Amino acid sequence: MAARRTTKKPNVSKEELLGYYRDMLLIRRFEEKAGQLYGMGLIGGFCHLYIGQEAVVVGLEAATEEGDKRITSYRDHGHMLACGMDPKGVMAELTGREGGYSKGKGGSMHMFSKEKHFYGGHGIVGAQVPLGAGLAFADKYNDNSRVTFTYFGDGAANQGQVYEAFNMAALWDLPVIFVIENNQYAMGTAQQRSTSSQEIYKRGAAFGIPGEEVDGMDVLAVKAASEKAVAHCRSGKGPYILEVKTYRYRGHSMSDPAKYRTREEVQKMREERDPIESVRQLLLTGNHATEDELKAVDKEIKDIVNESAEFAKESPEPALEELWTDIYADVAPQNA
Repeated sequence: MAARRTTKKPNVSKEELLGYYRDMLLIRRFEEKAGQLYGMGLIGGFCHLYIGQEAVVVGLEAATEEGDKRITSYRDHGHMLACGMDPKGVMAELTGREGGYSKGKGGSMHMFSKEKHFYGGHGIVGAQVPLGAGLAFADKYNDNSRVTFTYFGDGAANQGQVYEAFNMAALWDLPVIFVIENNQYAMGTAQQRSTSSQEIYKRGAAFGIPGEEVDGMDVLAVKAASEKAVAHCRSGKGPYILEVKTYRYRGHSMSDPAKYRTREEVQKMREERDPIESVRQLLLTGNHATEDELKAVDKEIKDIVNESAEFAKESPEPALEELWTDIYADVAPQNA
């Protein structure tokens, strides 16, 4: 099994770097606003924020092509925004409104977009992993050179169904990238207390699946690793594992006080490893942007997020008859 750590940063253009900065900032500001709406009682149920992990999905999406698929867990708002879903529709869904992507019936944990090939946030831990292998099986069957990005966390990595999916993906050489978003605390237990092997990506060795560990606080490192993994899958060599070491600044969900770690630890990560600030410094030191230009980007993003919140507030709640819609898929038979 080929396993290595990614350290070399790829060369990127000014436009690409600005794009990554903008995309990560959109996720950060959107999640901050979602946290505010949750505190106001406008978002009910569970709400799992992606703050701190923005470089993971932005770096991975940088290597995608039209038609590639993605499926993830319930910490999914960042994935939706990164693949191009409308912030208004996402926020309206979080608040349970008719203008949401699932017409207000899915909420934070169950949102889909057929147009963007986003196959959900899933509330059952690890459930999306075999589903992701299934999506990749369809692409293998149709021989369309598409790749599926199947995201799950370090906690879900201990689920048995994950290894069943690894086995089938390896047997059939499925074009699936298993992305382990290792934020080091799962639901609230440090990895070293819950997982005997600290290098989770090596668990693919038993199935002959190559993989590597990546710095998930560095969007350029994630992009480089993603490009390598995508090339592996598109060439017909089967699945690939990326363990992306990241860190969430908030608790597991909005109801989690995160007492299992110190405030000093979180503050140290914010000050020394923040993925957005790192790109901001690259833009400034490389003379790719000025302070005023970046302030203008920040204002633009805040306006987009505020508009999404207002749209959500103004959108009506679903009509009662919506209970009986979208129960079965209305799909006409297609020729393979």
